[in-house]
Amino acid sequence: MNVLLINGSPHKNGCTYTALNEVAGQLNKQGIETHILHIGSKPIRGCIACGKCVQTGACIFDDDPVNECVERLKQADGLVVGSPVYYASPSGALISLLDRVFYGKAAPYAFKPAAAVVSCRRGGATASLDVLNKYFTISQMPVVSSQYWNMVHGNTPDEVRQDAEGLQIMRTLGNNMAWMIKSLAAARNTVPLPEQEAHVWTNFIR
Repeated sequence: MNVLLINGSPHKNGCTYTALNEVAGQLNKQGIETHILHIGSKPIRGCIACGKCVQTGACIFDDDPVNECVERLKQADGLVVGSPVYYASPSGALISLLDRVFYGKAAPYAFKPAAAVVSCRRGGATASLDVLNKYFTISQMPVVSSQYWNMVHGNTPDEVRQDAEGLQIMRTLGNNMAWMIKSLAAARNTVPLPEQEAHVWTNFIR
């Protein structure tokens, strides 16, 4: 069993990493392997809606972490997405990455537990969580909860490490995700996945 954690901050070992690392540590204690994928600080293109990925399963652009993320997520049993808060929203680079990871490629991710975590100095965390969680809910991915919203506070990694409640929230999230992954694995041979209907599209402009 393994979980992919995406570090959506340009800072590899910053506040977002500190939160993700706390989640990963708890998953490891539960016998689940983890991989933290840092998206880096280089530009990441937004989706251009070319539709090529629907045919190939991969993004047409292959010079950034998107296709690596797609392949890792296909093989993973769960997903945690971490982001700093910029103007009450996740980082723009992370949004560009997630738009392309999920557009036309989300079917293999269905029923894999997912969670978002955010790091902020003070405010905007819940708005950012709302944006990130919508990638999961549109893709039939069960959202893993914790004892409070999945956020840490601090302007530096050292400050985040002083957020005792925030770090406990991360550990609880790791435990809850491990429990959900193991529960789904145990039920796989006895409880079938929900039957899927043919997709219906309703357009409001005729």
